[in-house]
Amino acid sequence: MSSRVQAFAHREWGSLYTAVRTALVARGWRAAPMTLAAVSLTSLFQVVQNQDWGYQPVQSIGSVRAEDPLWLALLRTPLSLFVPALDLPVWGALAQILLVFGIAEICLGRRRTLALAYLATLAGTLYARVGIALGPDGPLGLPASDARVVDTGPSAAVVGLAVYVCWRHRAWWTGWLVVVAMVVEVLVKNNLAGKEHLAAIAAVLVLVAVVAWRERRQEESEPRPGTRSWKPPIRS
Repeated sequence: MSSRVQAFAHREWGSLYTAVRTALVARGWRAAPMTLAAVSLTSLFQVVQNQDWGYQPVQSIGSVRAEDPLWLALLRTPLSLFVPALDLPVWGALAQILLVFGIAEICLGRRRTLALAYLATLAGTLYARVGIALGPDGPLGLPASDARVVDTGPSAAVVGLAVYVCWRHRAWWTGWLVVVAMVVEVLVKNNLAGKEHLAAIAAVLVLVAVVAWRERRQEESEPRPGTRSWKPPIRS
């Protein structure tokens, strides 16, 4: 039984573990500088927004609501990633960023990690507007009161990054577990945050499909080993 468990663990997380461990052994904390900066920024926002003088400035630069003008929401969305939700413990947000952002930065690189995090967060932000427009009667809709809900925190980005990293390193069971957990979250607590997580997953899955298609086309266009591409004869 233990050999089967070990075989499953190696198949599921072997590639991911090797990539992360190799980077940490070789470079230590320098392997994920962006992640450490994100943790520091989130901690700073948490301290500032809990001060009498700091709440409004943080809300002004990083708080997103569906009732806000679209241009303002888009302007605030990047920093909203690092503003912890006031109704949730900050250590949860910090742990999510440190673990998932750290693994993603090591496995995908800094720029791709930031781009994916923004894509997932933006998908959730835009979905909120669509859901409210659909109304509460449909399965994809939201009540009008959700337009006033403050939408901040890294959770949508964390979910999107986790799914992409699992796909890239073929951790299929883990990836599906993340998806199923988010679906269960919506079934148990049908709120804005849960549905935004599903929107983030949907956006990342679309990206996965596009990337996989491009990689497959590239592989098909490359000559196989042992074959030579045909060239027309040169006539003198």
